[in-house]
Order: sequence, then structure tokens, then C-alpha cells
Amino acid sequence: MPKNTTGLLRSLRSLFKNTNYVSEPLHAYIVLSDDAHQNEYITLRDARREYISGFSGSAGTAIVTDTKAAMWTDGRYFLQATAELDENWTLMKEGVPETPTKEEWLGKTLPMGAKIGFDPMTMKYSLWKTLQIELEKRNQTLIPVNSNLIDLIWEAQPLPPTGLVDPLPLKYTGVTCGTKVKNVRNKMFEKNATVYLITALDEIAWLLNVRGSDIPFNPVFFSYVIVTPNDVHFFIDDKKYTSVVQQHFNDENLTVTLHPYEKVQSFLSTLLASDIGQEGKTWITSSSSYAFASMVPEKQLLTDASPIAVMKSIKNEVETEGLINAHIKDAAALCCYFAWLEKEVASGNITEISGGEYLENCRRKQEDYVGPSFDVISASGSNGAIIHYKPKPETNRVITTNELYLCDSGGQYKDGTTDVTRTLHFGSPSQYERECFTRVFKGQAALKAALFPEKVKGNVLDTLARKFLWDVGLNYLHGTGHGIGAYLNVHEGPMGISWREYPDDPGLQVGMFLSNEPGYYEDGKFGIRLENIIRIIPGEPKYPSKTRYLTFADVTLVPIQTKLLLPNLLTKEEISYLNEYHELCREKVGRLLKEQGETEALSWLMRETEPIG
Repeated sequence: MPKNTTGLLRSLRSLFKNTNYVSEPLHAYIVLSDDAHQNEYITLRDARREYISGFSGSAGTAIVTDTKAAMWTDGRYFLQATAELDENWTLMKEGVPETPTKEEWLGKTLPMGAKIGFDPMTMKYSLWKTLQIELEKRNQTLIPVNSNLIDLIWEAQPLPPTGLVDPLPLKYTGVTCGTKVKNVRNKMFEKNATVYLITALDEIAWLLNVRGSDIPFNPVFFSYVIVTPNDVHFFIDDKKYTSVVQQHFNDENLTVTLHPYEKVQSFLSTLLASDIGQEGKTWITSSSSYAFASMVPEKQLLTDASPIAVMKSIKNEVETEGLINAHIKDAAALCCYFAWLEKEVASGNITEISGGEYLENCRRKQEDYVGPSFDVISASGSNGAIIHYKPKPETNRVITTNELYLCDSGGQYKDGTTDVTRTLHFGSPSQYERECFTRVFKGQAALKAALFPEKVKGNVLDTLARKFLWDVGLNYLHGTGHGIGAYLNVHEGPMGISWREYPDDPGLQVGMFLSNEPGYYEDGKFGIRLENIIRIIPGEPKYPSKTRYLTFADVTLVPIQTKLLLPNLLTKEEISYLNEYHELCREKVGRLLKEQGETEALSWLMRETEPIG
């Protein structure tokens, strides 16, 4: 049942004219999904958009005026938002041609000269620029409001997290933090930057070779880092910092100056006025908060894409081996789960929630396992059509032999992050379900087999995964591939594979890891998705070329259910690929299952990977 937001909206609107909190009266207020670090996943304390609207999806923007409330979200969440928003809200379906953009809607809804409030810490500088350029055409203005208005009306707002920060040893990272900072300074020198503010938490964790637990599913911690030619300034709650971390920095040849987390703006202001700040540019990426970018004079501001994002996306040899190893362990856990599920599902006692709990227990048995990399999507039948479905007691369905079951899950291991989706049927799937599944598989196989020039943008390859669905008038509304971290965020940029362009995509390069996840969904009926993590390796074109060519190698090694395939729709090349893939599953995962004494899972693996003709 949707949350009743009538009282909350009334309280929020009462602040629009309250000069104790706003510099001038507002006509509207924007509530973003982001926190001050623009994290995809956020703490309960920062879930302001969910609090005011009731919509719990990870992506969305709410705009509240004196009389209206509208929510923009993408195709992953259309069904979820429809179910969670009450009658006060209008759902704006992003990506649908007739849906107005946020700036178009504001222009038509509000009068000329309207003032639109926002929290400068939670709005990206790039978004502020986009909105402001369009709004100025109607003499409308974005007004920064330093006190977040949702915080002012939020009773019993959760407290911030207080987990400790831990070093990640060199055997997992492969490169010292001292070397990483040196590489960052080289990039700064190329851009004539003498001050570089880092706000993205995964970039800080990667740069310093430390991990935390402040954000659910992501091993990061609240902090800021400022790098100058001679110093590294680390802004963090001192309760999270221990002598172990200090020794780690000493061991990896990095001198760090500690500051309180909340002092970053005042320190930056002082630094900008100093000789160092005046000597060169101040690098604050356009994906950082407007609050920081607005502190720097325009001629001094450098908003280029983060060099750390690119460095982080190209895994070194240690990270590569770690990710490969993590996926073998994860595959063993999934084989244990699916073997158990196949045996137990006929009892009628296994639900989406209890199944997901069993899977978590399977992962906990694996070496270096830390926790899930996101909420498990355990979806039976019609729930599978909700792309980012999370089972709850009120939606929990029994997993049966009569419906498709979609399981999208992942784990955080100290040697890597995993993300894998499989769709299975434990009974007799219909001919139509098999055709849809087969076309999804064909798209996944086509993308994996792609041979392409180095530094091609990811969105160029997106059509390969959709072609076989498009051939019969089917499609899916999410992207095809995202980057993945090395014991970091499960969704990692700056590259990706999607019909949307990635503005900071540096082009695909050897060492990058991405997901390969086409799907198909029918509202109220079923969902199908197949997701493998793939890594970019050198390709071998038939003819010599001055251009370097690349291709993909599978990292995920979990069987694909062959009874859901229609062999007559498969080419010889696709059948050969599937058989070779399953042979690799047997070799790599079978060996581990045998070592672990998981005889039932091993038998299931061997049966599910029988070659097809």
C-alpha cells in the first residue's frame, strides 16, 4: 500500500516561504536521490526522496511545487513507482518520448521568474548547469538552500553511520596508495591543476587502498580527499580512523594530513586563496556537488572527468586475477543454491525471501566473503517483470514449478565484486517463454563475441544485444552493461553499454570489466534476464590492422538453463559458444565444488552443462 504523503508535502510546502531557511520565497523544491557524494546507494539518513514520496527505487528525482508533485524515474522502476506512489504524485516515465524533461515541466508549470530551491550539496554541478541553462529561458532561477528542507521536516531521521575504516592489503590491490597518488599528480600536472578535490567515495577507497562500511553493499566510507602537488588532505570522522590505517599509509609510502569531515569546505576556501590555489586550476569534476564547484572562480575551475575513475576501471593483474577468482567462488555458491532450489521447490514451501536467504548462506561459506553487493532480486513469475524488484513480506511469492524464476544477485569478496543473473524454470516452460529466453541468450552471446576497435564507446555495441529481440518487436528498458569494482561498487563507471551515451566514457580498453545483461519483461507475467560479467582482452581480427582490436572473455561461470532454449533458433556458432562456456564452468567451478565436498551441487553442475547438439 502506498505511503500517505499528504502531511509531508504540506509540511514541506510550508517552508517555501519561511525566510528562516530560504533566502527568498520558493515556487518549487527539487529532491534528488543523491547524497553529498552522489552515491548510487545511500544510507537511510540520506533517503530524502524516498521519505517525501514513498518511492524506494535507487534512481529518481522528485519536484514539489505549491500544488503539484512529480517523480521522474527510468524504465527499471516504472512498475515499482506506480505501486509505491500515492495519489499526490504524478509519475514521469523517463525515456518515453511524450514525457517532458524536468526543465520542460518546470517551465510549463511555474510562472516566469519562478524560484526553484535545491540542496547544493546533493545536486551535481553538471545537472545544475543543464537545468539552469534551460530555466533561464523563462527567467526562472535555481536557488541553493543550504539547510536541506527534507531534513527539517523529517522526524526521527536516522543517525549517520560510524563504522571503522580498514586497510586493504597489497595482495588484493596490486598497487600501493603512494604510487596511485603519484599517478594522480601526473594527471594534475598535465592539466595544470594544483588542487584536486575528490568527493566520490569509491574513488577515495580505491586511491587510499582502504575500505569501510558506511554505505549498504558498497565497502566505502564518508570522507573527502584533497590532493595538491605536495600534500594529501584526508577529511574523515576521526572515530573511524585508527592507528592501523595510519600504519598502512606509512607502509605504502603515503603521507596524509587528517582533518574533520565537516571542515572540507572551509579548508578548500582557505586553500583557494593560498599560493597553491592561485598557481593553477582547481579540479572538481562536474559530477561533484554544485556546492564545491560554485566556490571556485569560473576561470580557475577544471571540471574534466575524474582521472581516478578511468584508472580504477582498468584493472591491474592482481585485481584481474582477484575478480576472476571471486566469480569462481560465487559460481560455486550459486550452484549450491540452484541445486538445492531445484530439489526443494516442488514442496511449495520455498519463497522469494527464503530462497534469497539460503543463497546468502551459500555465499557465506566462500573464502574472503564480506557480504552482498546489492539486495538480492529473487523474483518469481510476475514479480520478475519488475526489473529492480526487492522481495518484501507483502509481495513475497512462492517459487513454483509453473513460473519463471529470475535471480539477480552478487557478493562482495575481498578479491572482487560479483553480479550475476540467471533465469530458470523448474517445470515445463511455454514455447513463448523459451523463444523470449533464446532471443535474450542470442543477444548475450552476440555481445560477448564482438570484435571491435580499441576505445570504441560502449553505446556503439548496445544494439548487438538487442537485435534478436528487435527482430520480433521486443525490447528492454535498461542498459546492457555497467562496469564493476574490485571489492568496490557493483555499478562502476565511467564506461558502460547502453542506448544512452555515457558522457565521460573514455572508450573501451583492455582490463575493463563490464556486465553483459540483456533481458525481456512482460508486465504481470514474467521477467527474463541473463547477466555475465565479461572482461576486455586483446582481439584477433582476420586481417592485419593498424588499429588494435579488442573482444570479451566471460568471467561469470554459472550454467545457462538449456531447457529454456529453442535449439532451432540457435546458430552453430551460438551452440558451439554455449558448449565451450559450459565446459569452462565444469572445469573451473566443478574443481572448486569437488574440493569443497559439495557433491549435490557438483552433480547439478554436470547435468546442467551437458553439451547440446
